[in-house]
Amino acid sequence: MTTPAPRAVLALCLGNICRSPIAEGLLRDHIERAGLNIRVDSAGTSSFHQGEAPDPRSIEVMRQHTLDISAQRSRPLTTDDFERFDLILAMDKSNLRNARALAPTQETQGKVQLLLEEDQEVPDPYYGGERGFELVYQMVNQAVERWVAQWVAQWEHQV
Repeated sequence: MTTPAPRAVLALCLGNICRSPIAEGLLRDHIERAGLNIRVDSAGTSSFHQGEAPDPRSIEVMRQHTLDISAQRSRPLTTDDFERFDLILAMDKSNLRNARALAPTQETQGKVQLLLEEDQEVPDPYYGGERGFELVYQMVNQAVERWVAQWVAQWEHQV
């Protein structure tokens, strides 16, 4: 996790209704609390749920942690995203591969990284129960804390 502080970051999962909306909400919250100016969005590597709100279980787990993601809407990853975002954080290796395959250049492929450290993956909670969404929340929250702390340290070093 040694990437320069981005100006814009995109959270990415398969359908953009479970994991990446949670990641988008947590990124926004941590970035805002850190006082950074980083644009955040989320997308999916598929368009299965385009235009849909996050899964009700994602909305609920975030609500339980005082964050509202109900206004988010699913959208697919596009080639334009590789120009609009400095960093694309994939939830798992499958989405990492799919995003890199869509990248227009080898350079833009490098913008896609796993959210978690050491090739770990955020499990898809879609077919699991409520507990799976809380687990995803905890995993993503810890990862986002690490990313934002790194960006804060880099920002302070530059100033």
